[in-house]
Amino acid sequence: MTNWTKCQAVERTLGKISGAWAFTGTRVPVYSLFENLESGATVKEFLEWYPEVEEWQVEAVLKHEVEYLKAPA
Repeated sequence: MTNWTKCQAVERTLGKISGAWAFTGTRVPVYSLFENLESGATVKEFLEWYPEVEEWQVEAVLKHEVEYLKAPA
């Protein structure tokens, strides 16, 4: 499981969207980005659908996930 605590683009608040990781300052869960990408959406489309999420946040989340996947077990 990815450790999101070092990614400044996301936050977790227990009383907010059931404690799921969300893009900072929004109620948009991080998993919604990955679900949309998996369904064939582009980053541009995601940003249009969720205008409260900023492009730098999506870039930071994707970079963070890539770094996590590259790390040795």
